[in-house]
Amino acid sequence: MDLERIRREAFAMPVHNPAYPRPPFRFVKREYFIISYETDPDALRAIVPEPLKPENNLVHYEFIRMPDSSGFGDYTESGQVVTVRDPQGRLANYTHAMYLDDEGPIAGGREIWGFPKKLARPVLAVDGNDTLLGTLDYGTQRVATGTMGYKHLVLNSEDERRKLADTPNYLLKVLPHVDGTARVCELVRFYLRDVTVHGAWSGPAALELHPHALAPVADLPVRRVVGARHVIADLTLDIGEVAYDYLAETPARQSETEAELV
Repeated sequence: MDLERIRREAFAMPVHNPAYPRPPFRFVKREYFIISYETDPDALRAIVPEPLKPENNLVHYEFIRMPDSSGFGDYTESGQVVTVRDPQGRLANYTHAMYLDDEGPIAGGREIWGFPKKLARPVLAVDGNDTLLGTLDYGTQRVATGTMGYKHLVLNSEDERRKLADTPNYLLKVLPHVDGTARVCELVRFYLRDVTVHGAWSGPAALELHPHALAPVADLPVRRVVGARHVIADLTLDIGEVAYDYLAETPARQSETEAELV
């Protein structure tokens, strides 16, 4: 390959056959099962990166089934999201951990946006006719089990659409240099676009987390489950933007970057 072709065509690894196509990505009938629970506030503060701040002591544990994802295919993921307040004073989501079963979105999610993705075996299904069941196994070990009564209470679909479409989402993206230091260390912001909610429900719920050295979801322990929801939606995962550069050369440069992206 000549220099001009490399500059023109290269966007992901491996350069001759990337693990994923270019964004954005469209998801059809994406199925969310989200259990909200109270946790240890000190543990929560320890994992939320500045300049974000935890809004409360809640964690949202997610099981997400994605049967039709452009460029990524059919897969499932599971993880933890925290409600935060961003520097502009907006309520936002910070994604702390994600585990999934498909190489393409693991590579693409980490390299493009900075999603904290690792390979594992999440499952979301209906169990015993009347229970929505989410599980996460890391290797042979069960690390998370969530259950909810299936479609007990109908939620307002427009309210759920606004939550998905209007809420900024944040990620801590780190890419290493060839010497092992951080080449990229950024707080990334993104939005979900073109959201259509097909249905949303709630019901009684329970969540169990188990300690694991390499899938430490239990480091944010369950103190009390406060609610759960089951949402089916179409949406587009849009490109992101740098909200904060932790490796900025000077405070002045950092201020300019923040001002441009507000």
